Amino acid sequence: MSLTSTQKQEIIKKFQTTSGDTGSPEVQIALLTNRITKLTGHLKQHIHDTHSRRGLLSMIAKRRRLANFLKNVDKNRYSAILKNLSLKE
Repeated sequence: MSLTSTQKQEIIKKFQTTSGDTGSPEVQIALLTNRITKLTGHLKQHIHDTHSRRGLLSMIAKRRRLANFLKNVDKNRYSAILKNLSLKE
């Protein structure tokens, strides 16, 4: 269920703002989105897995906080990342 290092590097390269960037909000939001989609698929099969559901909700909340931070800092970057990841505002 976790990301392999090559998958993680591909996501980082796609969303990094500068060379060597691994901690920008865009990268963090993209990595969380990938983990959220994988965990959502797991929870569709295992409906009663409440511990994973709690982790999913915390990841969603963290992604929302990062998106709100990015929205306050730079609205253009915020709208670009939402459009790129096909997320709702």
